[in-house]
Amino acid sequence: MDISPDRRQFAKAALAGAAAVAAAVPATAAPPTPIPPGLKIGVSAGQPTPEHMHFLKELGVTWLSLAVNPKAATGEDFIAQRKLWEAAGFKVYNIGSGAGPSGSLHNMPEVTLNLPGRDQRIEEYLNYIRYLGKAGVPYSTYAHMGNGIWSSGRITSPRGYSARDGDSTSPNWKGNWAGKTYSEPLSHGRVYTEQEIWENYTYFIKKVVPVAEQAGVRIGIHPDDPPKRMLAGVPRCIFSNFEGYKKAIEIANSPNIGVCFCVGSWLEGGSSTGKDPVEAIKYFASKKKLFKIHFRNVSAPLPHFTETLIDDGYYDMSKIMQALVDVDFDGIVIPDHIPALGVVAGAEPAPGQYRPSVGLSYLLGSMNAMYKAAQNHKRKA
Repeated sequence: MDISPDRRQFAKAALAGAAAVAAAVPATAAPPTPIPPGLKIGVSAGQPTPEHMHFLKELGVTWLSLAVNPKAATGEDFIAQRKLWEAAGFKVYNIGSGAGPSGSLHNMPEVTLNLPGRDQRIEEYLNYIRYLGKAGVPYSTYAHMGNGIWSSGRITSPRGYSARDGDSTSPNWKGNWAGKTYSEPLSHGRVYTEQEIWENYTYFIKKVVPVAEQAGVRIGIHPDDPPKRMLAGVPRCIFSNFEGYKKAIEIANSPNIGVCFCVGSWLEGGSSTGKDPVEAIKYFASKKKLFKIHFRNVSAPLPHFTETLIDDGYYDMSKIMQALVDVDFDGIVIPDHIPALGVVAGAEPAPGQYRPSVGLSYLLGSMNAMYKAAQNHKRKA
């Protein structure tokens, strides 16, 4: 069919207009990568050696939370890592925390405090989420602390195991993350306002949401550890309490942004969090925002806490398991910050020597017993 010059120009203009409209439409968000239903008791897995894999199989472990290797942190690397574990009969729930060319993508002060390099760090984080989506990994944990995780060292518990101590009155009270140490009175030279922290979070999460949705990756935000409202001039006003979390999730306004509920960190805050952990679990689950659980107990709330075994802290952890069963939680539950059991000073494993974790065995046995009891209780209710 012959087309006149005028009609050809019109056709070109129409095609150009259609292309412009198409370019203006954002990419369709992928549904979150499917996760099989049911509560999954898993572990943070170490290196995929035959000895380690055999030990995890002996413990009945299927689901894994893997650490990222900074030297192998691309989509292809994640695919290879997932396939390696899956070939041995395991399933990968997440690979994190992230790493990019500039280092750890967890607890980035550049992002939390709007320091130089913020946009570069955010882009590295977005690439990490894209890589997870490419590898078919459904979830990642993110933490938003500007001056690290704070502790006062390690102590020997009354029962004899070594554990992290958090005495906020100790001269050894310091924050640490990614090889950096932070101390009071001011970790970054000045006092930041809560408004600044909220503005910085909003700037970050608005960039993250479309990428997470397109990648099909859920992101669970970890509570501040510890959830103290001000540490060395940096407010922990968002992820140290229930109302902060609620507002942060509303700002994100995405099915892909939710909570990694670290019970231990929440218990460190005590009443200052604004909600009992069971109440918080039920609320976040009702909103479909509960993605991962770190199962950990502590001796007491701030100002001085010590990490403990599940049965050795101030909170009845069976209440947590019962709440997870009652809300039909579909994510992964892992033992967290595992105390060193059966390790006698001077008898540590030689470099490169594999030794199965007694503490992990103890915690998994406790958790599985609690899980079965909670299931039975729900069936009888």
